[in-house]
Amino acid sequence: MRAAVPGSSHSDDGQHQTDLVREMPPLGLDVREDGDATPALPADRTADVPVGTSATHAPARLSRRSPRVSVVIPTYNEARNLPHVLPRLPADLHEVILVDGRSVDDTVEVARALRSDVKIVMQNRIGKGNAMACGFAAVTGDIVVMLDADGSADPEEISRFVAALVGGADFAKGSRFTAGGGSSDITAVRAWGNRWLNRTANVLFGTRYTDLCYGYNAFWRHCLDSLELDPRAGDRGGKQWGDGFEIETIINTRIAKARLVIAEVPSYELSRIHGQSNLNTWRDGFRVLGALVVERLSSTGRRARPQPRTAAPVAVPGVGRGGDRVA
Repeated sequence: MRAAVPGSSHSDDGQHQTDLVREMPPLGLDVREDGDATPALPADRTADVPVGTSATHAPARLSRRSPRVSVVIPTYNEARNLPHVLPRLPADLHEVILVDGRSVDDTVEVARALRSDVKIVMQNRIGKGNAMACGFAAVTGDIVVMLDADGSADPEEISRFVAALVGGADFAKGSRFTAGGGSSDITAVRAWGNRWLNRTANVLFGTRYTDLCYGYNAFWRHCLDSLELDPRAGDRGGKQWGDGFEIETIINTRIAKARLVIAEVPSYELSRIHGQSNLNTWRDGFRVLGALVVERLSSTGRRARPQPRTAAPVAVPGVGRGGDRVA
């Protein structure tokens, strides 16, 4: 198989290629030969972090040769979690876009206190999918990173996603179920459901994803042409198709249909620090299944053509190349 060529998203034989990020240290997940996984024990996340300080140590820095990175963070009543998240972002990001669902706590005020340069975008509908669409529309950087505000996604992993993209991928897909990934949050029922939804997606779209329902992803901005997400308010009001937790599935399937180069990046999912998740296992599981059927029948995502990247890919130590096909 031909390795991915920087600046190109297609192979000669029409089969989609991938760069798998390898040589990552294990992060606490025991993946057995049958594909099942045993989550690691949760870490102690009970201590509050004072505003303006890091949860662990000084923020990491991206490579000096990195392209401009925009981080999009959807929020709804996350004032208590933001002090665990924003101070741990890499110090040299291009921009941080916080998309708020009209929180009734001090989410926006806390965000501005933590980062004076934060860009605040207000949702015009409801749901995570609409938040991502609104945030993506405001992006001005070269690379877009999707990051949850509840503390479950480790901001220090952003450099891994950027390395995979600079190494030749169009889309860096976070995975808890590949070697080096893990979770201290996912339940046995959700892991079982994710496994079957993942298998269904791979059959319908010819992919080899290992973690369909995980929202920690990054991509070059040109991928937005393939996603075709609509940030407009519309005239129907309320939640529309794609506005809920099925957004990750819609993004993953449209990237696959567009035949873009995908890299799976090992990621460790931590437990939410404060508050309760809005995710409903069965309701949102059926929405994901519905999204797979709708996207399989829809032509959305197939018409876009990748645009040249602003920054040329460079070699990154620790990012290996593999010949496996993901999508």
